[in-house]
Amino acid sequence: MRKNRRKLKGSDGDDPMAMMANLFDVAMVFAVALMVALVVKFNMTEIFSQEDYTIVKNPGKENMEIITKEGETITKYKPSENQESNGQKGKRVGVAYELDNGEIIYVPE
Repeated sequence: MRKNRRKLKGSDGDDPMAMMANLFDVAMVFAVALMVALVVKFNMTEIFSQEDYTIVKNPGKENMEIITKEGETITKYKPSENQESNGQKGKRVGVAYELDNGEIIYVPE
């Protein structure tokens, strides 16, 4: 009986902060898993690649955004109201032609 009492008095299992540390670890693992799941769900894996890319969000609408990555630089372009002329936004920079074989040729002006 004395052996059992000594084991109970010397046990370190009564530390309430040990349980809090374990809960923090579980919360961090859950948060990282949630972020990875969102990136995969919305097909945003190209953000982490080394290649250059361009993303157009909401094409043709008022809240359209163009996000480009060139090297380490990520730029975000959002058309503003003062760029509007004749009801159209932007300016003409060239002409694209589609050939009979389906190839598209761009001719800058």
